[in-house]
Amino acid sequence: MRRPPSLALRLTLLFGGAAALVFFGFGWVIERSIEHHFSAEDTAELNVIARAVSQALTRPHRAEDTIALEQRFSDILVGHHSAALFIKGHDGHTLFASPGSLDFSALNNSVADGVVRLWRDPQYTYRVLTRRMSNSAGLDDLPYTVSVAVAIDYHLHFLDSFRRTLWIMIASGIVVTGLMGWVAVRQGHIPLRNIVAQIRRISANELNTRLSPATVPRELTDLAISFNEMLARMEESFQQLANFSADIAHELRTPVTNLLTQTQVALSQSRNVGDYREILYSNIEEYERMAQMIGEMLFLAKADNGLYPLNTIEIDLAREVQDLFEYYEAWAEDRGVALNLRGDAKVRADRLMLRRALSNLLSNAIRHTPAGNTVQVILDQTPGREISIVVENPGAAIPPEHLSRLFNRFYRVDASRHRSDDGAGLGLAIVKSIVDLHDGKIEVSSSTEGTRFRINLPD
Repeated sequence: MRRPPSLALRLTLLFGGAAALVFFGFGWVIERSIEHHFSAEDTAELNVIARAVSQALTRPHRAEDTIALEQRFSDILVGHHSAALFIKGHDGHTLFASPGSLDFSALNNSVADGVVRLWRDPQYTYRVLTRRMSNSAGLDDLPYTVSVAVAIDYHLHFLDSFRRTLWIMIASGIVVTGLMGWVAVRQGHIPLRNIVAQIRRISANELNTRLSPATVPRELTDLAISFNEMLARMEESFQQLANFSADIAHELRTPVTNLLTQTQVALSQSRNVGDYREILYSNIEEYERMAQMIGEMLFLAKADNGLYPLNTIEIDLAREVQDLFEYYEAWAEDRGVALNLRGDAKVRADRLMLRRALSNLLSNAIRHTPAGNTVQVILDQTPGREISIVVENPGAAIPPEHLSRLFNRFYRVDASRHRSDDGAGLGLAIVKSIVDLHDGKIEVSSSTEGTRFRINLPD
């Protein structure tokens, strides 16, 4: 895959392209303006000569005054640099032709009256005005064709020189603007390079580094804030991973130590079959706890990576909760805890996963409910809105600093509580993963009246 060009190159080309458009536009306007200026001057000069010739033709004179009339035409051209005059009668005879290199006989006069045009002979370029005039005061009253020409080679040479100079300056301006744009971009990227230098110093052991939004340009403030937030999330994830590794080692060490101790004791002396059977049954309990914990960790790993496809069906939540009540009824009675359900709701979800989440919440509530109290499960469904599942139990309030961490893996409010009394600390983490897989939300609140877990699932 081709690597995209650098930002410096892109912005430099953008500066150069913009400068090219602006300079080319100005150059074209200036060039057209000067050409129009010279054309207007030449046209004005041609019109002045043509009006003078018209006045000379309409001024009274005799037929025998041809020489005087020619002198008058020659006088008209005086003061007009490189101007030429050609007057032709209606029958094609030449009334007057100014001396010079211009070959008027090759000039085509079949053009509209008063039209100015360009005409080139082998040596020069002329701007020519042709008019039809009548001699009403003298020789006859038949029309004459008057052609006035002005050589414009000086103007053309000037325009060629000016055009070369102009476009050289334009090209130089584009190059200079591009270089200035490159320098400006390089200078403007200094804050970015400073940020990159800071980022390069960040490692897994220095995730506490933060960028200062107040010291970067305003355009980079959001970038610095977002980067700091990302570092905070990474730092929290690394901390959770470190704690998770330590918790796994701790949780696995206890059953392995128990198994090792019991086996060593069993082999320390000869025992009867009953003793060995009792030791094996005790080992089985430890194996079951380890297998359950490993299974729960595998479930969390797959859930976090989206490896658990959901088999969604319509579920009657009230029936599922009643089934769980029947399952936990004996244990709840032993603890002196009553179970109560209010409300009704139906939801499309993965039945086994949702049942597992509700089972974890219900067992957690029964475990922390004092004897003589009731665990409440409240279902609520409003058409077109979220479905709410609330599991609440009376008991001691959970300190606020623990609430946001209850769903962390292996986290316990009371770190001294033994795992056999409170599980491995993965139940609530599994509940949150299941709720997340269903695009839902779970929240917890706690007060002196008890603790409440609320699950909101999309309808």
